[in-house]
Amino acid sequence: MHRNIRLLITFDGTAYNGWQRQPHAPTIQATLENKLHVLCGEPVKVHGAGRTDSGVHALGMVAHFQTTVAHPLSAFTKGLNSLLPADIRILEASEVPVDFHSRYSALAKTYRYDFFTGRLMLPTDRLYQAHLACTFNLDAVQKCLQNLIGRHDFSSFEASGSRDRIQKKGRGAIRTIFQADCIQKDSESERWSFVITGDGFLRHMVRNLVGTLWLAGEGKISPAAFNDILQARNRSSAGPTAPACGLFLVHINYDGLVKS
Repeated sequence: MHRNIRLLITFDGTAYNGWQRQPHAPTIQATLENKLHVLCGEPVKVHGAGRTDSGVHALGMVAHFQTTVAHPLSAFTKGLNSLLPADIRILEASEVPVDFHSRYSALAKTYRYDFFTGRLMLPTDRLYQAHLACTFNLDAVQKCLQNLIGRHDFSSFEASGSRDRIQKKGRGAIRTIFQADCIQKDSESERWSFVITGDGFLRHMVRNLVGTLWLAGEGKISPAAFNDILQARNRSSAGPTAPACGLFLVHINYDGLVKS
């Protein structure tokens, strides 16, 4: 009989080419599957809640897999952690119903993007936050973020290859954003975080949003211009893609408490 095991995972994505297995590059999925094969003595296919890009980190990635082994759940935390490299850790393992799917059962995801606006960033911070040396206008950025709340077509912030544009079924580039904030560590700090929660995200969507929000923060575009970019549904109208190093997948919601 197959058991369905859900994992809560944290990882430092610096050394990996993202989540999804690739033929000739290290990935989080491949590393997990290889170590689970050793632990379970059988091939294991791990299904993640979503794909992360090269260099992106996770505090709360969820994945699931099926296995026939009767190992206790501790084997998939303590035991699996003993096999994994130090930049991947299993926080929790639970047995879930067979119809649970880490991707399709998810109701919302929360991402955080960390960045620093001071003149000189410490080398020890460079892998976990982006550097935007500028005078940052929080008020302008907050006005832009207000325009993101709700259901929108996010084609302007969608990277090529995000989806099959010929496919007419599905929701296309339409997503719902429940929360979008910019948080300053403290009133004197040059450390900032964007926190965005939505029912799904297109490829590079958060990083493209951040790159465009930066333009508003630097005073290069107005909040009205940001809204025009959103309405344009054209990637060429938006700003650059922010570096991957500042992005963290924080939390995936399955409990039905998401509010718009």
